[in-house]
Amino acid sequence: MDKRWSLEGMTALVTGGASGIGYAIVEELAGFGARIHVWDISEALLNQSLSEWEKKGFQVSGSVCDVSSRPEREKLMETVSSLFDGKLNILVSK
Repeated sequence: MDKRWSLEGMTALVTGGASGIGYAIVEELAGFGARIHVWDISEALLNQSLSEWEKKGFQVSGSVCDVSSRPEREKLMETVSSLFDGKLNILVSK
């Protein structure tokens, strides 16, 4: 980690973060010390990614969410608010 940059104490929500560009963004944010919550529509991809991040020691949690469903979006926001004590510093929507 570059010592000039730190996201220690910061929180982030990354949409669609279990694969592709979202996955890479999670890797970078976590590498700089941020606590991250990821949502993805694919439970299988999400579980695989969470397992990989856990092995790396990253602070990443996740939820399965279909953003076309209002109840699922509301549940996601409640989860994130609870996990981060109402404090969200970074939102990455891809």
